[in-house]
Amino acid sequence: MYLIFDTETTGLPLNWKAPLTDFDNWPRCVQLAWQIHDIEGKLVDVKNYIIQPDGYEIPYNASKIHGISTDLANEKGIKLLEVLKYFIEDVQKSKLVIGHNILFDNNIIGSELLRMKMTNILSDFPCIDTKDLSTNYCAIPGGKGGKYKWPTLSELHIKLFGEDFLQAHNASADVQATARCFLELIRLEIIPFEKVMLNKTQFMNFKLRNNSIMEPIDLKFDSYIAPVELENTNKIKKNEDVNIDIKSDLPFAHLHVHSQFSVLQATTDINNLINKAAKMGMPAVSITDHNHMYGVCKFIDAVLKHPINNNSSKQINLKPIIGCELNVCKDHSDKSSRDHGSQVPFLCKNLEGFHNLSKLSSKANLDGYYYVPRVDKKLIQNYNKGLIALTGSIYGDIPNLILNLGEKHAEKEFVWWLDTFGDDFYVQINRHNLEEEEHVNKVLISFAKKYNVPIIAANNIYYLNKDDANAHDILLCVKEGELKNTPKGKGRGYRYGLIGEEYYFKSPQEMYKLFSDLPEAIDNISAVIDKIEVFDLKREVLLPKFDIPDEFKDDGDKNEDGKRGENEYLKYLTYEGAKERYTEITDEIKERIDFELQVIKNSGYPGYFLIIQDLIKQARLMNVSVGPGRGSAAGSVVAYCNKITNVDPIKYDLLFERFLNPERVSLPDIDIDFDDEGRGRVIDWVVEKYGQENVAQIITYGTMAAKSSIRDTARVLDLPLSDADRLAKLVPDLTSLSKIFHNDIKSLKDSLKGDQFVSAKELISLSKGSDLISITINQARKLEGNIRNVGTHACGVIITPQPLIELIPVTKAKDSELMVTQFDNSVVENTGLLKMDFLGLRNLTIIKDCLKIIKKLHNIDIDIDNISLEDSATFEVFQQANTTGIFQFSSEGMKSHLKTLKPDKFDDLIAMNALYRPGPMEYIPNYIKRKHGKEDIDYDLPEMEELLSSTYGITVYQEQVMMLSQKLAGFSKGDADLLRKGMGKKIKSVLDSLKSKFITGCEKNGYDIDIIQKIWKDWEAFASYAFNKSHSTCYALIAYQTAFLKAHYPSELMASLLTNHMNDIKDITYYMEECKKMGVSVLGPDINESFYKFAVNKKGEIRFGLGAVKGVGESAVEVIVNERKSSGFYQSFDEFMKRVDLRSANKRTLESIVLAGGFDSFELKRHQYFAKEENGQTYLERMIKFGNRVQDSLKSNQVDMFGDTQESTVQVPVPADSEEWTAMGLLSKEKEVVGIYLSGHPLDDYKLEITNFSNGNISMLDNMQKIKGKKINLSGVVTGVEHKETKTGKPFGILHFEDYNSSYSFYLFGQDYLTFKSYLTAGWLLYISGKVQKKFYNDDLEFKISSIDLLADLIDKEVREVILRIDLNDINHDFINDLSNLIYNNTGKHSLIINIVDNLNKYDVNLLSRKNKIRLDKQFVNQIESFKKIKVLVN
Repeated sequence: MYLIFDTETTGLPLNWKAPLTDFDNWPRCVQLAWQIHDIEGKLVDVKNYIIQPDGYEIPYNASKIHGISTDLANEKGIKLLEVLKYFIEDVQKSKLVIGHNILFDNNIIGSELLRMKMTNILSDFPCIDTKDLSTNYCAIPGGKGGKYKWPTLSELHIKLFGEDFLQAHNASADVQATARCFLELIRLEIIPFEKVMLNKTQFMNFKLRNNSIMEPIDLKFDSYIAPVELENTNKIKKNEDVNIDIKSDLPFAHLHVHSQFSVLQATTDINNLINKAAKMGMPAVSITDHNHMYGVCKFIDAVLKHPINNNSSKQINLKPIIGCELNVCKDHSDKSSRDHGSQVPFLCKNLEGFHNLSKLSSKANLDGYYYVPRVDKKLIQNYNKGLIALTGSIYGDIPNLILNLGEKHAEKEFVWWLDTFGDDFYVQINRHNLEEEEHVNKVLISFAKKYNVPIIAANNIYYLNKDDANAHDILLCVKEGELKNTPKGKGRGYRYGLIGEEYYFKSPQEMYKLFSDLPEAIDNISAVIDKIEVFDLKREVLLPKFDIPDEFKDDGDKNEDGKRGENEYLKYLTYEGAKERYTEITDEIKERIDFELQVIKNSGYPGYFLIIQDLIKQARLMNVSVGPGRGSAAGSVVAYCNKITNVDPIKYDLLFERFLNPERVSLPDIDIDFDDEGRGRVIDWVVEKYGQENVAQIITYGTMAAKSSIRDTARVLDLPLSDADRLAKLVPDLTSLSKIFHNDIKSLKDSLKGDQFVSAKELISLSKGSDLISITINQARKLEGNIRNVGTHACGVIITPQPLIELIPVTKAKDSELMVTQFDNSVVENTGLLKMDFLGLRNLTIIKDCLKIIKKLHNIDIDIDNISLEDSATFEVFQQANTTGIFQFSSEGMKSHLKTLKPDKFDDLIAMNALYRPGPMEYIPNYIKRKHGKEDIDYDLPEMEELLSSTYGITVYQEQVMMLSQKLAGFSKGDADLLRKGMGKKIKSVLDSLKSKFITGCEKNGYDIDIIQKIWKDWEAFASYAFNKSHSTCYALIAYQTAFLKAHYPSELMASLLTNHMNDIKDITYYMEECKKMGVSVLGPDINESFYKFAVNKKGEIRFGLGAVKGVGESAVEVIVNERKSSGFYQSFDEFMKRVDLRSANKRTLESIVLAGGFDSFELKRHQYFAKEENGQTYLERMIKFGNRVQDSLKSNQVDMFGDTQESTVQVPVPADSEEWTAMGLLSKEKEVVGIYLSGHPLDDYKLEITNFSNGNISMLDNMQKIKGKKINLSGVVTGVEHKETKTGKPFGILHFEDYNSSYSFYLFGQDYLTFKSYLTAGWLLYISGKVQKKFYNDDLEFKISSIDLLADLIDKEVREVILRIDLNDINHDFINDLSNLIYNNTGKHSLIINIVDNLNKYDVNLLSRKNKIRLDKQFVNQIESFKKIKVLVN
């Protein structure tokens, strides 16, 4: 007998892993139904019982699913004990119990049996789960670990019978469906007959009786699901007690609002929210984002600065209310079960409340995160002061219990919240036209009356306007990765979404109408608002405590929180440093030092300088390279003397007040560059010194830009990928949808150029339709700017004197152990936190690695910080523009200027660094002409020469304006800095006030008013591009240091550059090409010479690093190199296999080294390592076994009977005969592991053809718009081909093509495929001609191929004449003889022209050889190239 059963319950367990004796955890059984079938499948008995609830109620949500209410169960049910006895009797008669997801039903009944003090007969009773045994049969993709999903009963029923069954979630109907599925699974042998305890004979009888699909048994089931009549609290009651007309002047404000900072859950923009609240005359506005307080700082600032609060009386007319909606679970530290908890909104009454809510949010993220951030009641009890708690939405704690556990549980919880928060606990009534909400409201109002708790009217806001509902729904789909057309609901096949369109920012009038039957719910809002104190989160900076030596401590500092000791210690360190920096401390230097120390003293920030110098000192002790400075900090001589910076500000006229304004005290900002390898170690030291709880990184918010909002929206709306791609490409780069749609056509045309304007117009046109494309564009406009994700600031670090959690809300990052602030970089400093930028600068690592190579190779220690800045060889690098790899000077544009500038002093580099940027770039030609005396230098006033002579009369730096304003108009240092700020940021009010002051000061000093007006006008124009000289100087120094190494140690620098770019194949190719130009050989990997990084040998050749080979790890290289160092070079491959630990250097590692050519120095060729024996093993695999046997024998020290070690008796394998790889095959395999062709390139033999016939390269196809309509000829190698069919069955091909620069895939359809199919062969070298044009089916651009030829055929097909271009000055008797012999020895069919060029007199002449024709082949080209003075052209 088989017993198939199912249950309906009061809900789901909180913890699926809890013991069955945890009766509070396991839900109660409401209905128990079962069927009994004999072993042939015949129905024997049917039972179905509703169970009378004893001491519990059936919750609303459970009742909604199965239709059995508490009243119905009391009326129609029977006692649990009686049902269980019937059930046990039938189980005992059966050999198996069967169910779909039977573990759940077993646990429900098992818990009920234990609850009734009965034995749990099901705990070890044989059972069958149709869910488990049909998973592979149903094969529903998307399960965990790549497995199939478990099928629901409906899915299994549809799979077996092609139809669903009715009455789902009625236990008797579910049993009927399960029984039919179970028997059909046996019949189809999906469940083996042995599994159901049948022998073969019994199974054959079963098959005979059931020889066709199992038919449903005609049983009638009672339907319990009926419309539940509930009091609709959304409807206005028609009785005299209801106050229909709420006073229109009654204040109302929304207290439950989610902004865009509820990442991907709300679309409400903070500024728009505040504007709307102000426009509606609300007295307050709030945000209560989910789990985080990301937006509160910006929110408070925006509210307080809003025009409505900007009044002469300083009265707050719109009050900011901040809060957070937290997930409250049972135990926030328990991560054994998925308990997301309930969503409870909290509001801050005051600053104490903010700090407590901040701690709750922080702890939720730091300690309670398990799928979502969580807190628990214990935490809430610890941090509830200054907070107001609301019951929240239907997902709140109490509403959730009302719906899922019943009113008794909910009431008990209600009392807890009331006891905990007292008068600061409010019942939130929501009306979004939801059935569940109506029930919850009814119960909540009854609780409120019973316990005298005030109710408040609320709307749970997720978007600003009603018509934003659709955009918000799309946003939720983006978050969940769902399509919008997926139905909303719970369970498989459904998605999360808000029901209805009522979650918007409703006006007070709408709320009055909605709550006209509950006037007190509106009235009580004022009481909440009155409790809220307005506070600001801004404060003075909190510096970490710096311990100074005892001899500098001042007792007075303890009582006054003074800085006397810190000031004295900083002064001491500064003057000690000055002794090292300057041979003599002149009066000028002393005056500057004392001035700066006084400003630092007045600012109250000596500790900041002490912290920075300590940190940099420690970095250097840890052998971490520190940059010479960054930004305006280089203007401080105190920083220079304390080795914070490495550029003398006095020598280079750098201004301290550019860094720290003496008249307007603000925290100085010193950004520090470290080598990118050492940056992490410096941060680790900071954490160790100041404490992990006091150090954090800074959060960043990633927003949906124009293109990403279009792509996200398109994906959710299921717009075809091609259309989505086309729409995204119509958006001009660095342009927002807001700008495109809010500007008029004229403004748009002015701001966008050419094709960009055309694309924007097309986008606007497409948005005006009614199709899916139009909907996508218009919904994307609403989503643009929403926060899509959060990240971590690349370099910002926060250090505080006390635990951060006491100051602001924090969270954690996925890839870091450090905390992360919930406030971003734009506001975090305003909250009093010390922010320091620790930047990882790769150029410092490049210099550092180069110095290591020099030391190792030449045993020379170079102090790079003290090299001469007047080195002629270094300036030659700049003058010849050999600046590839030189920081800030490697672009082609910069190189072209360097060639004409020919810099010969460090000031030139500083100036070029400042000028080479949009705006000032137009002055570079003037700068160059003036330097070389080709343009007169004019000064508006003679007094300006002193400050502008170094830049040939051109104002380049902000510092020049600052010093001129002091010299001409008598500006103070503070005013000069204010002028710099006003100009740089175009602050009109500042400029207007300073203009009159400047003109007055100049007039007072006797200068001509017209000239002064001109100077001011020039300065205003200059302000848009003026650059910080301090910053330019520091970065020019790094460039100079790199160029110094390139001039004197070229191989060493290039090896370092290659090492530091070895994860980027394009960069490797770029620097390899530079090595070629420099005449520096780059050799392939070699097992006897390579290290992990690129290295230089004694001949000055660079050896490829094994770390750049794919599949070769650092630990494997370490083993190989260490063994080589200890026991010498490897003499052969078998010796290598005997010596190296093959656990580290595994098969994959060795294969990669072989393919990269790392073993080429041995006598074997690469193909031989992969030669297979008859048993299928490769030579390499056999050698690995050989090496392991030898090493094992050496460890065991075994000796045979003749006295030989086992090592000597192990036979060395010999590679089997195999076909040698073609050159193309070898290069392709090499490229697979190295990323580039290393030992050669397939195109190397065709340079003549490429030079003369190709007018483009593949990288040009990255920007087709640029070459639209032009005929382009490309040369390259076929790296792969694909022959495919379209959905309609038509063949097409994909040609993967590559040249020296890039790669591209050409799609060939229709006639093109048939025409060029014969060329689709991997390894072929092709010459492809074509044109960029629009596709025939849309406006996207494509490269349309017109012809394909073999590169090898090009010379014979295209060349008629060979031109040898020779400079007249290179011709002599020997040259003529050698050239003549070469021509006579290479006779052929091509006409010969000698082109003689006289560069001095700028003319050339062609000499046609009438007698001699030549053969143009690789041999001839190579011989010509050996002349080095002849250029070959073809015609």
